[in-house]
Amino acid sequence: MSMMSKSTITQVTVGLPMRLFVLLLWTTNVASLKPNVVFLMLDDVGYGDLGLYGHPTSSTPNIDVLASKGMVFTQFYAGSSMCSPSRASLLTGRLPPRTGVYPRVFAPDSSGGLPLHETTIAQILKQQGYQTAIIGKWHLGIGQKQKYLPTNFGFDHYFGIPYSNNQCPCQQSCFWPDDPCDRQWCLTEFPKCPLFHNDKIIEQPVDLITLNRRYAATARDFIARQSARNRPFFLHYAFQHCHSPQFAGKQFRNSTLRGVYGDSLAEVDWSVGQVLEEIHKQGIADNTFIFFLSDNGPAITEKREGGVAGLLKCGKGTTYEGGQRVPGIAVWPGKIPAGVRTTELASTMDLLPTLAKLTGAEVPSVALDGTDISSVLFTGGKSKRDTFFYYPNLATKSIGVYAVRYRQYKAHFYTEGSEHSGEENPDRDCRPSATLTKHDPPLLFDLHEDPSELYNLNQEGEEYIEILNKIKRIYRKHVLTMDWAESEYLKPTDPDVQPCCSPGCQPFPRCCQCHKAQEPVSFPDKFTQDFNESKSWH
Repeated sequence: MSMMSKSTITQVTVGLPMRLFVLLLWTTNVASLKPNVVFLMLDDVGYGDLGLYGHPTSSTPNIDVLASKGMVFTQFYAGSSMCSPSRASLLTGRLPPRTGVYPRVFAPDSSGGLPLHETTIAQILKQQGYQTAIIGKWHLGIGQKQKYLPTNFGFDHYFGIPYSNNQCPCQQSCFWPDDPCDRQWCLTEFPKCPLFHNDKIIEQPVDLITLNRRYAATARDFIARQSARNRPFFLHYAFQHCHSPQFAGKQFRNSTLRGVYGDSLAEVDWSVGQVLEEIHKQGIADNTFIFFLSDNGPAITEKREGGVAGLLKCGKGTTYEGGQRVPGIAVWPGKIPAGVRTTELASTMDLLPTLAKLTGAEVPSVALDGTDISSVLFTGGKSKRDTFFYYPNLATKSIGVYAVRYRQYKAHFYTEGSEHSGEENPDRDCRPSATLTKHDPPLLFDLHEDPSELYNLNQEGEEYIEILNKIKRIYRKHVLTMDWAESEYLKPTDPDVQPCCSPGCQPFPRCCQCHKAQEPVSFPDKFTQDFNESKSWH
């Protein structure tokens, strides 16, 4: 028998299991090289709400530490000034008109939702071997047979309330021990807030005072389990905080100088610390990409119980800067430089193409409005994005985009106030009484010199006329290429899709009550760690 033949026989008889072992080892090594991905997304937290963006009395030590370890964006934009369209833009990399998630936000009886043909970040990462989970607020629809819940969009696990915590009757207590919720912000015509585990309701009404502790414990459990298995993971932690009505547990009640909003924000900060502590404990910080952000600007109409946009104009529901420019922090030790502030232009929609590049995932074969910002994150380079398009809360195809940013210049073709920015706002442009106004020529602002949008430049000389003409060309091209999907929000309401743990009960919806699940949820086993610990990550 020749040496070649003997080698061949050895390969056949012994090599097959060895090759399987090597393949398994190679697969494990490749998986370990893919970065874990964590999104920490706040709700209705404005540009001026955090200490690192200038607020004097917000207590956010863990977020401050996070910022010190990464890159802080000062020109970072949400895809919309409202919850549902903004969240759709984040997960799909597409503007609201393309996804059909417009106008306004989904209600518990909305029959529509994020279309099932849309591809999310969770789906492209899942194809790369990631375990995926979302904890917290979804707000992209429920639908018949829960067809619009996260588990149908690439998420292996879901634990949370599927919409805002004001879209249900206020609970008895929002702050420990039994301080009532501010009932003016709650909707009484829908069932009590449900807490879902995947597609099942496990608690209704949810206990808001303990909710965030359970969210944080579940997040820690998910991180620990995936780390133990050496599997890359995507955790989308979408806080209910700081949407109205504000709420917080025992540890945070009356804990800050900023009142109920500050207490709510302090509880968020603790939760951020819990996630970062678990990442540190598992020894995976150097292979974890974290992005911290808010879904849109602040609800100024809630006054002291709402957020603030700082020096930016107006807030939630508007296409002024306060509506869509939000906090953004990127962290990946050893990859993203620490302690850096960048003025490069970026958006939530840029995260999908950026993560596709980082993980080798395939970009969806649809029109994307995001761009890869790896050069900004890792080399301090220029952003590929030099434009941003502002669509209003009440988006319609007949009017289309309201404003366009090109480099540092922003042109308002239309402006409109919003109920979410306050009926008594000192700036009358922000009020709901500021009706839709067309501007010809468009208002023009230099956002580098004038982020508050105070000084209109459209009559200031030849230089600005040329800039305005450039933006007009960009505007016309964008309008011609925007493909508007059918509005999911405008589909008929359906009372049968309202989540109720006792289907068919009477009197509806008051009868929708079930046992309370006072434990954190484990993915998939029982969580054993003491979730009452309140350590911080430093």
